[in-house]
Amino acid sequence: MLFIKTIKIKKFEIGLLFREGDFTHIVEPGTHHLFDPWNKCRVAIHSQRDAFFADEQLDVIVKSGVLAERAKVLDLKQHQRALVWVDGRFDRVLGPGLYAYWTKFREIVVETYDARDVRFEHAQLKSMWQNTTARQHLEFYDINRDCAGVLFIDGRYVESLGPGTYAYWRGIADIKLVETDLRETMLDIGGQDIMTADKVTLRINAVATYKIVDAKLSVTASNSLEQSLYREVQLALRSVIGSKDLDSLLSAKETVAEELETIVRRRAGELGLAIVSVGIRDVILPGDMKDLLNKVMEAKKAAEANLIARREEVAAIRSQANTAKMLADSPTLMRLRELEVLEKIAQTGKLNIVLGEKGLADRLTTML
Repeated sequence: MLFIKTIKIKKFEIGLLFREGDFTHIVEPGTHHLFDPWNKCRVAIHSQRDAFFADEQLDVIVKSGVLAERAKVLDLKQHQRALVWVDGRFDRVLGPGLYAYWTKFREIVVETYDARDVRFEHAQLKSMWQNTTARQHLEFYDINRDCAGVLFIDGRYVESLGPGTYAYWRGIADIKLVETDLRETMLDIGGQDIMTADKVTLRINAVATYKIVDAKLSVTASNSLEQSLYREVQLALRSVIGSKDLDSLLSAKETVAEELETIVRRRAGELGLAIVSVGIRDVILPGDMKDLLNKVMEAKKAAEANLIARREEVAAIRSQANTAKMLADSPTLMRLRELEVLEKIAQTGKLNIVLGEKGLADRLTTML
């Protein structure tokens, strides 16, 4: 008929009848004929297989009580948040507001949280990481291995966290989580022009190796940890090297490094750091000083070589004097020495010796 509307609602659907814009009642599945001569009625059809139910007049529909056996209704206050699981799978995070989920074809599980407890903990936190609604309501932080996180809430330090994934409710408090690397870090302190006690300007390159041992202190003690440590090593270098002359500096670099490390270690502890080592990598001399030192070294080595030669000469002369004295004191030893000389002469050519009357051998030796 002209004024009759036919409404067909499938078994998994449900209809909401509105007359002149106001909700009146639910229309069950089936075929319905609606007399509407003035076209003032409207039926909104919703699929109950789509678990989430949304309508601009949801508050009116909920208050009418028609959803009591058909849907799970959530009325979240300003400080409340809810996690919704549909058929065992995470669906979304809900903020403050009124919500409804159809329960006829879906298993709906709701977990409600008080967001005033800012930190959110859940066994399946990783599975929520990529969910859009979860990221709208939760701030996720991932602290890497060998790192620590320093947590501040509303500007106040709360705790230090180890590696892992953490989440905090948005819009409740000002959350700041600062990640710090706990591994050893090397800091180069290069190009430092420093004057020694004897007025020689050197260019020093140093290196410091450190690691963070107090994450909170490393974040709160300085606004730039690396810059603060750089400045401390720089000042320590000027203090140590400025108190020594060039010779003592070049001859005792290890001692200088130990003094440097002692000074820096005390200040590093105040920054939450532990110094592994501090050392001088390069000592660069001015060009004219290099030439001068090379000449000094050359003269020093020449003097050492000359001294060694003189010592050897003195030792040789002393040995000869001792030998002469022994030969003078022992005629037999002298005779044996003469025979050794004759033996050496005989090895160079043919030598015939004829011994006759007494004293002939002496005259032959004298002649030879």
